[in-house]
Amino acid sequence: MPLKTSYRFIAPFYDAFLERGIAADIRRRSLARLPQQGALRVLISGAGTGLDFPFLPPQHDYVALDLTAAMLAQAKPRMRGLRMQMMRGDSMALPFASHSFDYVVLHLIVAVVPQPQCCLAEAARVLKPGGRILLFDKFLKHGQLALLRRALSPFVARVATRLDVVFEDVLEAAPELRILTDEPALAGGWFRLIELQKEEA
Repeated sequence: MPLKTSYRFIAPFYDAFLERGIAADIRRRSLARLPQQGALRVLISGAGTGLDFPFLPPQHDYVALDLTAAMLAQAKPRMRGLRMQMMRGDSMALPFASHSFDYVVLHLIVAVVPQPQCCLAEAARVLKPGGRILLFDKFLKHGQLALLRRALSPFVARVATRLDVVFEDVLEAAPELRILTDEPALAGGWFRLIELQKEEA
């Protein structure tokens, strides 16, 4: 089942499921890294039902992108008070020119899409030199066996998310990015908060 189809069915239940398993303060911690001054252009790639929106500083100009119309419909009430454009699109093939954004937020999307490397490479492409990516997701550690997660991943990935993504492998697709911070967030470090910066040209 394509993710576009499965997430259309998941959308009505997404918030209840995710909020039980993932505390809102993790999102808050990540988004606290957005500047509180100035007016920047920020892409929320894989915006889902808008669970990030309450933690976004109001002065920036946001674009919230998701593959699924049902997810964006759930997100719409949460955009109140924000300068935000919502649009459908693929995080693995972003419909934006290079160097379009000051920040890109990738929360629980890199390990969801079929090609995580494309997702990160596209985020890096649309990012301005010196811009930053705020990433929150689940990643295996380099060299970690995690046999059960790897065995289940082909089945779970068809309807929800991959369980076998190694961040260090994904990062190879975007050599212009450097790691600023990499912190454990949940599940013994399986979920991580990562901040990346695009090198100046």
